[in-house]
Amino acid sequence: MSSSDHKYDVFISFRGEDTRKTFTSQLHKALCKDNIETFVDYNLKRGDEVGPSLTEAISYSRISVVIFSENYANSKWCLVELAHIMECRRFYEHVVIPVFYEIEPSHVRYQEGSYKTAFARYEAEANISRNFANSLIEWKAALASAANISGWVSRTYRNIR
Repeated sequence: MSSSDHKYDVFISFRGEDTRKTFTSQLHKALCKDNIETFVDYNLKRGDEVGPSLTEAISYSRISVVIFSENYANSKWCLVELAHIMECRRFYEHVVIPVFYEIEPSHVRYQEGSYKTAFARYEAEANISRNFANSLIEWKAALASAANISGWVSRTYRNIR
């Protein structure tokens, strides 16, 4: 993919219930203020299929900011996005910037806490579907890989004046 193929500078992946009205909205506002073309899910056009539209937006972005929050792993949409983001990183030099919003990177990396709970539910579902079992393997690898990228941890950030 060449730089001329990019439609967006930044794609933001986040769990809406956790961060939409707080961190994500403020980040989006700041990026737009600086004329950084940013895709968030409310850019979706009514009538478009969600999955393919998100995949396309990721593919046509230079950077993905992944906001890991307490319930990020409870969303299969988030995990599908993350898997595609990490695939783009691997094959197309897509830049990935993780933000650990009120969660420790180790919880994401090793699927601990709420992530472990989410995957326990998914594993019960995976017993029914082999394709879903393959997705679980891909999602766990994507989480571990993303959590190994240097990013921001909100709990350790200090406002410097």
